[in-house]
Amino acid sequence: MKNISEIENLVKLISKLPGLGPKSARRIILKLINNRNELIKPILSSLTDLFKNVARCKSCGTLKSNLSGCNNCENLTKKFSKICVVEDIADQWSIENSSIYQGYFHILGGTISNSNSQNNEDLLIDSLVKRVIDENIEEVIIATSATVEGQTTAFYIQDKLKTTKANITKLAQGLPVGSEIENLDDGTLISAFKNRHELNNQ
Repeated sequence: MKNISEIENLVKLISKLPGLGPKSARRIILKLINNRNELIKPILSSLTDLFKNVARCKSCGTLKSNLSGCNNCENLTKKFSKICVVEDIADQWSIENSSIYQGYFHILGGTISNSNSQNNEDLLIDSLVKRVIDENIEEVIIATSATVEGQTTAFYIQDKLKTTKANITKLAQGLPVGSEIENLDDGTLISAFKNRHELNNQ
């Protein structure tokens, strides 16, 4: 099988997917080859539709269908007073699956960092400000990660929203149980100190 270029090329591509290596990729390919009509044809069709019709919404940052529009900011029939700001779409999915939050989402598409080539303009922060104003949002929940980049992004968003009437909140983050201070990243430490509380005398 290693001498078949079509298979090896596909192994390399599949191995780029999260959680998959060459061994897993070869098992997947064998499954596909043994089920050409049941798997390969419908997967090809679905991937083609995905490539043509699914894109990132330029307003809220989530995925939308070019055929039906965005279900996060365009097609909603119910109005909300809250927006939850997350770094990427996987964060949105996690929060949605938990069923703990009901409101709009805004996906930045990354974080502010000095270590990569992404510019602040690439993040949908200006469109966030516009949504908050246009939709009369009362609360903006910043749900960025407890990293230096996540905290930097949160502070930047807070500064950009200070001229709006929205109440800005952040997910409570503290020291993980059983962790040691020296092993924590700066973002977690900053969050832990910022959200520290007094112990009750008992």
